[in-house]
Amino acid sequence: MDWQPGDMIDNRYRIASRLGIGGFGITYKAQNDLNIPFVLKTPRPDLKSDINYPKFVAQFQGEAQHLAKFAEEPHPHIVRIIELLNVPIAAGSREKIPCLVMDFISGESLYQRVMQQGALAEAEAVKYIRQIGDALTTIHKTGLVHWDANPQNIMLKPNGIAILIDFGIAGNCPPSSFSRSFGNKAFAPYEQTFGERTFAVDLYTLAASLYYAVTGKLPMSAMEQKLRNCRLIPPQEYSPQLSNRISEAILAGMELEAQNRPESVAAWLQLLETEKENQPPIDERKYGLLRDLLAVGNWREADEETARVMLKVANREKEGWLRSEDINNFPCEDLRAIDHLWVKYSNGRFGFSVQKEIYQQLGGTRKYDEKIWYAFGDKVGWRKGGKWLYYNELIFSTQAPLAHLPWGGNFGVGSPLAHLLSLFWWLVVPNFHLPVGRLVNCNI
Repeated sequence: MDWQPGDMIDNRYRIASRLGIGGFGITYKAQNDLNIPFVLKTPRPDLKSDINYPKFVAQFQGEAQHLAKFAEEPHPHIVRIIELLNVPIAAGSREKIPCLVMDFISGESLYQRVMQQGALAEAEAVKYIRQIGDALTTIHKTGLVHWDANPQNIMLKPNGIAILIDFGIAGNCPPSSFSRSFGNKAFAPYEQTFGERTFAVDLYTLAASLYYAVTGKLPMSAMEQKLRNCRLIPPQEYSPQLSNRISEAILAGMELEAQNRPESVAAWLQLLETEKENQPPIDERKYGLLRDLLAVGNWREADEETARVMLKVANREKEGWLRSEDINNFPCEDLRAIDHLWVKYSNGRFGFSVQKEIYQQLGGTRKYDEKIWYAFGDKVGWRKGGKWLYYNELIFSTQAPLAHLPWGGNFGVGSPLAHLLSLFWWLVVPNFHLPVGRLVNCNI
């Protein structure tokens, strides 16, 4: 029978609740004597009557032993494996089953993030998928397949780190008396239905997870594509602003036939890389201080330095504000340099290009639209309770919403710098499309 809340496992872990049940395994939340939460995963005891159950348990044991090796050399994007136990299948029983003990990762899953906030900005989504791709590459080097790397098993921590959880171990053991279940079918290649356990399965699931992250839509299941002989809707049809590079990478990873996908997750990750541009060394006189402030996470001073740099570049330091013609003629190389520094040191969370992407996702163009602009303010956390925030109410940390910064760099189209802290939003809102237009012209 299943473990119940209050059951003590190995005299160390007290069951708090059942987290989930799959076709082959069951996971529990448990706590130790210090009330530190953990996750325990075991084979499902209710499947004992299945003819393949002993084989399944043996495979679970073997693969869990491989995973336990990660406890010696933890990977930053793989849930930490604490230990592998062999415990009684029930209280008082002599029969034992393997039990994998892992860290409990608090926060929200990628699935929850998209459900609550809608499609993510391309830079943010790609950042998470790269992290999980690196985790899968490490797992594959051990000969293992995760088998369920879908958005529900990708946890997002507040610091921007993605963690891969809940290995689908022993997933290819053929059951005879129970139906196979392996997560959301929208993320599973059709060969997984037949028990295929290859690296190509994880690749498909990862690419499908990126599809979901950048579109906010579940992709048509591979099995439906196969049976109906129909095509997968390209992600750009849902998100026209998505770059060709990312759209093509997603489709390559989600090729219906495994042999047509890239040869490995590592090879597929190369498709996500930006085209190499000769980024010249930064001008120390212009951007040295901004770089140093961003490098140490001094976000508020970096925001104010962004404003000062833009005034200096536009030769408007004396006036203390920028005119629309200053924005329209702002040098592209300077705008790119500022954006590059923000994106680099925030790990893709902040920057003009990140703001532009979200603005365009909401339907924003160079023509001002009050509804879209207000929705943009809500999305990036510049409005709260229907009101624009004052400068000192902003969140100057990586806990801020995506694209929350820079703010100072957007200031003052027709407004005095001295009024930045109190009147900024009332004065700048009708003109924000001007810098967005400049970003488009500069291909940022």
